[in-house]
Amino acid sequence: MTTLHLLIIAIIQGITEFLPVSSSGHLILLPSLTGMADQGQVIDVAAHIGTLCAVVLYFWTDVKLALGGTLRLLRGKIDTRGAFLALCLIIATVPVIILGLILKVTGLSDAMRGITVIGWTMIIFGIFLYWADQNGAEEKTAASWSLKDALKMGLWQAVALIPGTSRSGITITAGRMLGYTRTDAARLSMLMSIPTIIASGALLGLDVIAAGDIGELRDIGLVVLMSFAAALLALTLMMRLLKSVSFTPYVIYRIALGFVLLWIAYT
Repeated sequence: MTTLHLLIIAIIQGITEFLPVSSSGHLILLPSLTGMADQGQVIDVAAHIGTLCAVVLYFWTDVKLALGGTLRLLRGKIDTRGAFLALCLIIATVPVIILGLILKVTGLSDAMRGITVIGWTMIIFGIFLYWADQNGAEEKTAASWSLKDALKMGLWQAVALIPGTSRSGITITAGRMLGYTRTDAARLSMLMSIPTIIASGALLGLDVIAAGDIGELRDIGLVVLMSFAAALLALTLMMRLLKSVSFTPYVIYRIALGFVLLWIAYT
């Protein structure tokens, strides 16, 4: 693969992983619309590692709290804020792991990788995000996250396995529906991404090991670095903008792209 191709993949993955516009949808569209070769699983794993590092760095205070809480949780104790946060993250991750394994085993995940599906999900879940953002109350903060809300957001996160839905978009939508503020809904969504990215990256990693394809170290390193930089920049800008701007600009982009894709698909 050329350096330009790798950079395009890394930047697309990095920018769209945490914005509510669907990273998987954009990566699927790249070869479909440009004729470029599919990047393969090794590069997918590298891009996931880069975005994982970005979100861990940005939310390091919360991550450190959850890591410490995980140790308490392993001892059977839920007596600290960190332990409770770790438990909430585990509960929120279980649905997507179960559904992801089902889709992989049945082959349905590959069947949904099409422009038509992405076009419709871009529009439908974009409208859904707009409705939730405009009508959701702002009475809850991330500090008040409950096990019940974690499960609800986790169930919605599993829906994001449909290409074009957007993991961050659907979890932010769920958070706004549950009454969390814009910034706190996004914060919870980003924290939920950490175990989810680890799980999906581990699954891809197993496939890579089974195939015996470790790829070129230069390519892997470049993708990790660029996806990290792009993800950190996108995450920083979004979290800052949410203090004064709603999710409407992302909704407009989703709907516009969705209609373009449907026009291509049906004509």
